[in-house]
Amino acid sequence: MSKLSSFSLRGRKALVAIKDERDASIVRRQFERLGIDSTAWAPGQAIDFAPDVTLIDDELLPLEAPMQRSFVGRCPIIALLGTETPSRLKLVFDLDPASFLVKPLRSAGIYAAVVMAFERSERTNDLKQQILKLEQRLRSRRIVLAAVLQVMHSHALAEPAAFALIRRAAMEQRKTIEDLSAEIAAKGIPPRAATNIL
Repeated sequence: MSKLSSFSLRGRKALVAIKDERDASIVRRQFERLGIDSTAWAPGQAIDFAPDVTLIDDELLPLEAPMQRSFVGRCPIIALLGTETPSRLKLVFDLDPASFLVKPLRSAGIYAAVVMAFERSERTNDLKQQILKLEQRLRSRRIVLAAVLQVMHSHALAEPAAFALIRRAAMEQRKTIEDLSAEIAAKGIPPRAATNIL
């Protein structure tokens, strides 16, 4: 299944928590034009669906229940700012919003805020995945180093040649260098030395 484009909004679901009825009606009308299904919500109410985006009025902050904070935090958040005091901005920052709108709301800017929220969320998720992969590779460096040292010792090779041997063996076996190094370190059986590496 391919990812939805950040610009494709039709059929998306929004959770809308706005205190002022005028602002809420502007959001509802604009969401209807964009094809976004919106559901009004007030802190304390149960959430019985998984929203794609959440709009939260800064006047409804802080969200007291940890369950509400964690549930709402699973999708991009658009904060509606009415007051620019440091204490109010701190409450908004605690939600980690992907975008924001300034009150009083107008229909202009809502589309851009929603698209930016989806795009920022997607990019943030991609970066988190990259960080997880890099952290995993960093943790496995010790294993790779242990395998390289073992190959250096068993084949009397210099470090670059030992690593090249492991890399070539990993490619031949269609494994990652980290996986093959773990096997070498666990079993104590280094790959055969190739003459062209020496």
